[in-house]
Amino acid sequence: MSDIIADVAPIDLSDSGSFVPAVPHEWLAYLRRHDPVHWQEEPGGPGYWAVTKYDDCVTVNRDFERFSSSAMGTMPFELHEEDRAQQSLMMLNMDPPLHTRYRRLVNKGFTPRMVRDLEESIHRSTDGIIDQVIEAGEADFVTDLSAELPLQVIAELLGVPQADRHRMFDWSNRMVGSEDPEYQSEAEMALAAAMELYAYAAELFGKKRIDPHADLMSVLTTVEIDGEHLSELELELFFLLLTVAGNETTRNLMSGAMHAFFQFPDQWQRLRDDRSLLPTAVEEMLRFVTPVMNFRRTAMCDLVLSGTNIKEGDKVVFYHASGNRDEDIFENPDAFDIGRDPNPHMAFGGGGPHFCLGANLARMEIHVMFEHLLNRMPDLHSNGEAQRLQSRFINGVKHLPVAFTPGTRLDH
Repeated sequence: MSDIIADVAPIDLSDSGSFVPAVPHEWLAYLRRHDPVHWQEEPGGPGYWAVTKYDDCVTVNRDFERFSSSAMGTMPFELHEEDRAQQSLMMLNMDPPLHTRYRRLVNKGFTPRMVRDLEESIHRSTDGIIDQVIEAGEADFVTDLSAELPLQVIAELLGVPQADRHRMFDWSNRMVGSEDPEYQSEAEMALAAAMELYAYAAELFGKKRIDPHADLMSVLTTVEIDGEHLSELELELFFLLLTVAGNETTRNLMSGAMHAFFQFPDQWQRLRDDRSLLPTAVEEMLRFVTPVMNFRRTAMCDLVLSGTNIKEGDKVVFYHASGNRDEDIFENPDAFDIGRDPNPHMAFGGGGPHFCLGANLARMEIHVMFEHLLNRMPDLHSNGEAQRLQSRFINGVKHLPVAFTPGTRLDH
């Protein structure tokens, strides 16, 4: 890098503070052009290769033999050895063939039929959520609207009583937002949140064994891998993974998308005028926002990626957020274009064994939420500054004040 005169200010990608003003897309674009496999120093960590080109990201994600999820986990930050050992029992942090066996189990909860069966309740939930704010004419889009729908859906899917769903919101915020001062001041609080979640999950699984229903958690208490039932810890880790993945990502996608519509108001008007654009709009929301910005892998051998030598054991972090703005793949990538087609975004991981299980469920939630917003709050507009999450992993909006013409509740 020393022989390159940067035309943008370098950004420390390992510093969560670098992502508070916005995702540093200008710096990521610079790296794609000049240093696509970039060595990032990391205070308190080993440093890592930041992979920013679309094709390289796909390679790192799919090639599990050379780029392992299990060796050091998939989170970009460092874990203590005992935490890493526990996290290795989570499907996200496994490689095939073990990963394949676990994934087959959870697939039972995400079949096209199960997702279709949820559609009616998703429409009903969305109207109920809008009813809570429609008369006021203003709301916090995040806490009042976008957070509520995925919470209600994942609670139904997992068999969690709806009365407990806000506990799931609190736990996942404290775990994923461990770098954000609003959610906590110490990393220990993330661990405390995980412990509370594990205790809740253990109690829930106990009830499911006695009185099983059709929900996914009831199913998991009875399934076997290689003739053995899942252990208590494995069940609790499944619950943790699905709690976080099922509400953090979709919530932040919808919030980030609404913020994008405020930045590109012509696209909101375009969607108001032509609802047939909703399917491509959903895909563009996913590309433009990319709620999970990166994942980590560990190099399992010496290798070369885009002309850069990577050593066995090196930490490698691939940036979906950058791949989704790659000029070689997407024309005018910094534009929010709800009619973009084709749109081979990698918001769900870019294929391979770790492709997002809940992709179709997330698409449905986003589609339904924006369909109902267009129907009931068509003049939705910004009513204050967006507040972003301090995280180098999740592209999150914590608060987004909005206003709209007051309407009537449907449950009157």
